[in-house]
Amino acid sequence: MEKKERKPLSTKAIEAMKPGDKDKADTGENRGLRLTCGATGIKTFFYRYISPLTHKLTQVKIGHFPNISLAQARTELQTLKLVKNEGRCPASELKAERHHKQQTELAEKKAVFTVKDLVELYLTQHIEDRHGKDNKIIQGARKPQSQYATRRTLTKDVVDKIGQSPAQEVTRKDVVDLVMAVVQRGANVLAGIILRELCAAYEFALGLGKLDENFVNPALLAKASLTQAKMKLTSTPGKRVLTDGELAQFLRWLPTSSYPSNIKNVLQLTLLTGCRTGEVCALAWDNVDLQRGTIHLRETKTGIERHVQLSRQAIAFLESLRASSTAHHLFASRGRNKPITQPFLNEASNRLRKLGLMIDIEPWTPHDLRRTVRTGLARIGCPSEVAEAVLGHSRKGIEGTYDLHHYEAECKEWLQKWADYHDTLKK
Repeated sequence: MEKKERKPLSTKAIEAMKPGDKDKADTGENRGLRLTCGATGIKTFFYRYISPLTHKLTQVKIGHFPNISLAQARTELQTLKLVKNEGRCPASELKAERHHKQQTELAEKKAVFTVKDLVELYLTQHIEDRHGKDNKIIQGARKPQSQYATRRTLTKDVVDKIGQSPAQEVTRKDVVDLVMAVVQRGANVLAGIILRELCAAYEFALGLGKLDENFVNPALLAKASLTQAKMKLTSTPGKRVLTDGELAQFLRWLPTSSYPSNIKNVLQLTLLTGCRTGEVCALAWDNVDLQRGTIHLRETKTGIERHVQLSRQAIAFLESLRASSTAHHLFASRGRNKPITQPFLNEASNRLRKLGLMIDIEPWTPHDLRRTVRTGLARIGCPSEVAEAVLGHSRKGIEGTYDLHHYEAECKEWLQKWADYHDTLKK
C-alpha cells in the first residue's frame, strides 16, 4: 500500500485545529516544525529535533499562533536549524539564556543596602521595641522617649543627608563631613551623638553580616580622625543660672511669649518642680496624682523611679491643664498622640531668637531653668541634701549607700517655699 504523502502546514489548517486534535507537522525544508493545540485552544509552534549533545528527542518552543504567523515560525525554525547544524543544542542555549536573564533581573531588583537601610535595621532590630516570633514585645535597648529621640536624630541628620548612598561605599571623609556640618551649626554635642550612633549602627550591621566582612566601619575611622584633630564633640558643663532679676523678668514674660502653649507649660512646670525638661515633656496624666500632690516619674535619667512633690501653685497649674486636656500626655504634639520632645524646646527657642522674639536677657537654654531651680533653692536657704533630692540626683559613695531617706516631706516643704518665692518675684 502506497504511503500517503503529508501536506505542508497551512494557515487555514492551523485555524481549523481544535482541542484534542493530533499535532500537525510541517514537511520539506520545514521538517521539524510542529504545532499543538492545547485543551484551552492555545496553538503553539515547536521545533522538534534530535539534540546533537544528548542524542535524545528534544523540542524548543517557538511561539503561539496567531501571535506568531506560520511564515514567522518557519523563519525562526531555519535559524534554530542553523544552530543545531553547528553541533549546538538550541533548547539548551535558550534555557541558559533565560537563566542568565533571570539572574540579571534578580541582581538588578535586589535592593542595594543603603545607609537608610542600615539606620532602619539598627533602629527596628536593636534600639526600638519590637514583636518577637510569639508576637510578644521584645524590649528595645532604649527607653521609649530615647527611642523616639534616636530615630529623630538619625533621620534628620543622617538619612536625610546620605540615606540613599550604599552603606558599603560611605567613606571616612563622608562621615567627617556629615559630623562637621552639625558642628558648624554650633551643635557639637549633637555631632558627637550622631557619630556615636552611626558608628554603632555600622557595627550592628557588620555583626549581622549585612556588609562585607572585610569592610571597615567608616564612622569608626572618622572618630579616629576627629580625635586626632582634637575636635571636641562633648558638652561643656553648663553654668548659666538666671539671676533673681532675670527670673522675675522671665516669669512675667513667659505667659505672653511667642512660644507655643505646650512649650510655655513645660517651662513653667520645670521651674515649679526642678524636673528635667525631657522628663516633663514625657509626662502622662497617669503619672499625676492631684489628690496627693505628686508626679510619679517612672523613667528617669538615673533609672530610679521617684515621686516629685507639688506645691499648691503647681497643683493649681496642673488642674487648669487637666480641665482643658483630652490627650493621654500633658504636653502632646499638635495633630499627634505623642509627647513633644526636649529637642523641640531647643528648636523653638532658636526660632524665637532668629525672629527677635526672645526675652532680652543673656542667652539661656531650657536646661538652665533646672540649674536655676537648684541655685534658687540654695539661695532661699534649702539644705543641700534636700535640694539634691528635689532634682532627683543620686547620692554618691557612703552617703548614697547608707542614707536611703527620700526627703519627700522636706522636698514638698521647700518646693512650696520656692513657688511662694516665685509669687514675690512676679510682683
